[in-house]
Amino acid sequence: MNVNTLDLGFSKPGEIVMRLCGRLRTERLAQQMTQADVAGRAGVATNTVSNLEAGRNVGFESIVRVAMVLGRGKDLEGLFLPRLESLEDIRRYENSSQRQRSRRKSD
Repeated sequence: MNVNTLDLGFSKPGEIVMRLCGRLRTERLAQQMTQADVAGRAGVATNTVSNLEAGRNVGFESIVRVAMVLGRGKDLEGLFLPRLESLEDIRRYENSSQRQRSRRKSD
């Protein structure tokens, strides 16, 4: 397995979280920053960074702030991008910006 990729095919959410948290800690240490350094620059509490590295619940905004401090904000750009593999996908995506709620699928 390549160090730069995660094989998510057979992973449980908790396993993915722990791998990402390990990467976060490794990135922080590679940049020779303490948890307090990251926390101060991100505008979050030190225990938030500690919790994030340990895989405990942390708000999404805190994750984004920490990623930005570590120079990894751009890595988040690909998250939840639309999958536009056909003309129909493009039409559906363009129309979805006009709808506020998705409709239930009928049986």
